[in-house]
Amino acid sequence: MMIMKKVKIITTLPGLLTLVFLISSCQSLFNDNNIKSNPNAVTDVDIPTLLSGTLVGTSMLHEDTDVRIASLWASELSGLSRQHQGYAEYIVQASTFDWSTLYPVASQARLIQQKADALGDKWSKGVGEVIEALIMAKATDLYGDVPYSQAFQPVTYPTPVYDKQADVYTALIAVLTDAATNLSAPTGLPLAAGDFIYGGDVSKWKAAANTLKARLYLHLGDYPNAITAALAGISSTGGDALIPHGTSIGVDDNQNYDFFVVTRKGDTGFDGSFFPALLSSRIGSTNTKTNESAFYKFFINVGGLTGAGALDPNTTSGGAFATNAPTPLLTYYETQLILAESYARLATPDLTSSLAALNKVRAGLSAGYVNGQTLPAGGLYLPYVAADFGPAGLANPKAYPDQQSAMLYEIISQRFTLLVMQYEAFNDLRRLAKAAPVIQLGITPVQGSKLPQRFIYPQNEINANPNTPNPAPDQFTKLPIYN
Repeated sequence: MMIMKKVKIITTLPGLLTLVFLISSCQSLFNDNNIKSNPNAVTDVDIPTLLSGTLVGTSMLHEDTDVRIASLWASELSGLSRQHQGYAEYIVQASTFDWSTLYPVASQARLIQQKADALGDKWSKGVGEVIEALIMAKATDLYGDVPYSQAFQPVTYPTPVYDKQADVYTALIAVLTDAATNLSAPTGLPLAAGDFIYGGDVSKWKAAANTLKARLYLHLGDYPNAITAALAGISSTGGDALIPHGTSIGVDDNQNYDFFVVTRKGDTGFDGSFFPALLSSRIGSTNTKTNESAFYKFFINVGGLTGAGALDPNTTSGGAFATNAPTPLLTYYETQLILAESYARLATPDLTSSLAALNKVRAGLSAGYVNGQTLPAGGLYLPYVAADFGPAGLANPKAYPDQQSAMLYEIISQRFTLLVMQYEAFNDLRRLAKAAPVIQLGITPVQGSKLPQRFIYPQNEINANPNTPNPAPDQFTKLPIYN
């Protein structure tokens, strides 16, 4: 039986203070008296140090293999060799997946909150709640029903129950509501020393909490609440939650760069995926207000890594996957596109507000900004007007008979181009099959007749926790919220 043990590991990281993790291991592993009496063992850390390490873990969880698999399954990326070729063909098993980082990092976020409660520190608690929600949202978005209500309590609940996905969503929304309240407190302890995302700016953390809440409401198809949350969300590109990176390989570099260039060069690329096809359809088309050539150059380096003609990830300086390129967690663009889609999907669609939100994204792209970087030259994002989405409008490539459908297709297309190498694109693939009216991009299975719908529960969890669903659902079984 597996029991969570609180073992704090401190690793020096330039610019990131320290890395603090909980490690899951067999109970018997730490019964050796020499280990128990280790004079160098860390007994406690302060909140800024704990926060810094927890944010490092959160960053890794948004640049890991799980994110790549989600990107493969959303047809943003193609698997070209070795394991990732199999992943791209939906060939996975329980041993493919792992929670050994996910739950420990979420547990560290919970520990931040406990320490903050002991100090009466509302700000730190609010940040801890946002981080916990970020991580547990990833867990339920990829796996469906997951342990949550009894998680992080290894002594009381060594084998936690699996909560229904809808209940996890309800709980996470409540956590984010509480986070926003805590982050509105007039005073709190300074966070700047441990916060490399926002430098201790609690107003930005509060906005990020609301953007994440809007994302969850969008998944649930609760468009009025998604609008309310997004309106209180990230209000400018200056509020983007971005993971910073440096140029030291294996220390602070972007993990996408590390994968694409250092450890698995040629295993993946954009060749044959839907992503370059969508961008190409938005370059030199009859839509004279849009040209995605800047995006194409930003994300794709033709032949730059693996040979002439290959659609390689752009890992060059200034590219989306450069060694020091920031990785987005939550952004202003996502917030505005949540608003745009939600307004368009209301029972009585508000296409005027939808168009206004979409045009805010286009204004930012026209200025050349994306994820903390500057787009190459050549892009075009002129503001749309309602007539552009009419039956013969320039922004209606599918010739939809109504403006609502045409506008939704444009919003969904823009989301896809902005969510590359983020697992949210895989969420879109699944939720759009249910959201009414049904508007999809036309992504087709790489193999077989079905698109994957979820990750498989990890083998070590199946072995250790008798509460794991049995029989375990396979990768083609729909998640409850999208069924």
